[in-house]
Amino acid sequence: MTIHFGTDGWRAVISDTFTFENLRLVAQAIADAVQSESWTNGTVFETPPDRQTMVVGFDTRFLSDRYATEVARILAGNGYTVYLAQSDAPTPVISYAVKNLHAIGGVMITASHNAPRYNGVKLKSALGNSALPEQCRRVEVYLNDNEQQARGPNLMDFEKARELNLIRKFNPIPAYYEHLRTLINFDLIAENPQCFVVDSMYGSGRGVIRGILQGFGCEIQEIRSEMNPGFGGAHPEPIAKYLKPLAGAIGAGMGNFGLVTDGDADRIGAMDERGNFVDPHKIMALALRHLVEKRGMTGSVVRTVSTTRMIDRLAKKYGLVLHETPVGFNHIADYMMKEDVLIGGEESGGISFKGHIPEGDGPLMGLLLVEILASAGASLYEMVEDLQKEVGPVVYERTDLRLKAPVAKEKMTEKLIHDAPQSIGGERVLEVSTLDGVKYILADDSWLLIRPSGTEPVLRVYAEGRSEEMMKALLKFGEGIASSIA
Repeated sequence: MTIHFGTDGWRAVISDTFTFENLRLVAQAIADAVQSESWTNGTVFETPPDRQTMVVGFDTRFLSDRYATEVARILAGNGYTVYLAQSDAPTPVISYAVKNLHAIGGVMITASHNAPRYNGVKLKSALGNSALPEQCRRVEVYLNDNEQQARGPNLMDFEKARELNLIRKFNPIPAYYEHLRTLINFDLIAENPQCFVVDSMYGSGRGVIRGILQGFGCEIQEIRSEMNPGFGGAHPEPIAKYLKPLAGAIGAGMGNFGLVTDGDADRIGAMDERGNFVDPHKIMALALRHLVEKRGMTGSVVRTVSTTRMIDRLAKKYGLVLHETPVGFNHIADYMMKEDVLIGGEESGGISFKGHIPEGDGPLMGLLLVEILASAGASLYEMVEDLQKEVGPVVYERTDLRLKAPVAKEKMTEKLIHDAPQSIGGERVLEVSTLDGVKYILADDSWLLIRPSGTEPVLRVYAEGRSEEMMKALLKFGEGIASSIA
């Protein structure tokens, strides 16, 4: 069996490995794993979940709705009551529905930000977070065991399951909106309504931000919001190189800034009025500053190893505990479930804050950014400039090198530690971290990180410099080393 769960579920090419047959096998393994006694082992619940209730959602990708129906049929065939989303919805919306409905877990059909030819399965635990590594391993155990035992999936007829009320179609958006109203200051937004563009990149975030802001005076134009399973031929990833349509919309006067979500809307990006991409590093830093200074909130701060050290400088200023984790929101979620976390986020755009589920949420963070701008009475460009003066300057860039063959992480780490330089770009290397990949931290707080992707045959090189020149020096050094490894 070639099916393996990575850091955020299973992804594969449609009609290659991601087939209806394989999906049914995975769904049966999920049904078996969730039924096992150890599924919720050690998890503390305010209200114990219903062990026979599951939630299933899907994004806008090719056949995602059909795949979701098949998963629902398998779960119903195993005795579960399944809440099946009636239309495409963001991953965080489905994740919230799992917790809100007190379900034991959830399945989201999506390949997130990956290329259009991919689809995938994200598995959710009862608190709305991504399934823990041990839960994913349990699914793999059942997958292999079922194959060895020649045990096929229990598949119930869809209409029969509907008649028996085992499959219930539902709209997860209203409950999600009600929850967001407890997290975002909509009265403040109404006092200073914003004019902006939302780019959903043809993903399942379409209409969500615009929908909840109806009646609050904001002027919102939405682009790339129609159904297009091929995403216009681009990766639905909110990074600068895929955002020319958003830059064009802002340049044409459709809004004063832009918000963008990825294929399943668990990531956020933004663009200021001058067409500059505002990356998740800056969004998270702006959010942390706002939550502390404007709302008076406290708690620990969690960021991944690839996220800006502006967060460290702000946490130090406010006297907040800071945790650094490996890449992957599941590591941030671990902290959110065990302590009082104010905000947690990663460089790819998955960010969440206190009061919400332990899940990255694009619409939530987009709305918080609208609140931040309404509160400040300043433009997004001005806000970023002020942030850079306070805890910068920083210049960040990431490059991905395609690999001909997978890289052994241990071997790569050993080589990078052995060959660690004394200095880069004229600054001494003060520290070498091996939390996830290898990270060189310099005397001026610039840093370089080299790590293999957990989901693709790619070696990622991340660089954050205190100047454009330093960032380029770091990136060039990192690419040179990475090329020798690749």
